[in-house]
Amino acid sequence: MSEPLTLYSYWRSSAAYRVRIGLNLKGLEYNIVPVHLVQGGGQQHAESYRQMNPQELVPTLSHGQRQLTQSLAILEYLDEVWPEPSLLPATARERQRARELALLVACDVHPLNNLRVLQYFDREWNVPQPERDGWVRHWIETGFAALEAMLDGHPSTGEFCEGNAPTLADCCLVPQVYNARRYGVEMGAYPTIARIEAHCLTLPAFDAARPEHQPDAPAV
Repeated sequence: MSEPLTLYSYWRSSAAYRVRIGLNLKGLEYNIVPVHLVQGGGQQHAESYRQMNPQELVPTLSHGQRQLTQSLAILEYLDEVWPEPSLLPATARERQRARELALLVACDVHPLNNLRVLQYFDREWNVPQPERDGWVRHWIETGFAALEAMLDGHPSTGEFCEGNAPTLADCCLVPQVYNARRYGVEMGAYPTIARIEAHCLTLPAFDAARPEHQPDAPAV
């Protein structure tokens, strides 16, 4: 009997969203334990959760007795333990490009509009909400301008970021587009990104991972 998988997730966390996509693409069964990042000052700060994830962030993936953190490291772990279907392409060059695109989103764009950054602006500097939202849009637009240039017309860009099968890059792109729309970024400026995201969301694995489909999403 295989060891159970439990994902500690928040419905609107883009890092947790990436892992949900990866788990779904692998066809793996997993349980979700919601960790509300705002309620009561943030459940991620509870001592019981801190013992699993000292960074006090989501996601954490529990696989048997192991507690795994950092979304991209989790996705590569899934790929090594359950190799098919692969989240990375066949050749070294293709894998480098998939990682390159994923890291652009996960390391250069996402950290600048992470919840704890915005909370710090509010708590320490009393930055008004419109200015915080403008900060988020600026860094998403800056990152998306580069990402669009890297995707548009590139011979390796196919139905997905790299080729015609979903990879690590698409697991990162789709949640970031969700964030972009949430903050009012005009996606018409990024047609290749928008096209890839729309195609991804036609796949059940991506659709099931959407924030609004999570058990902790607010009732509409």
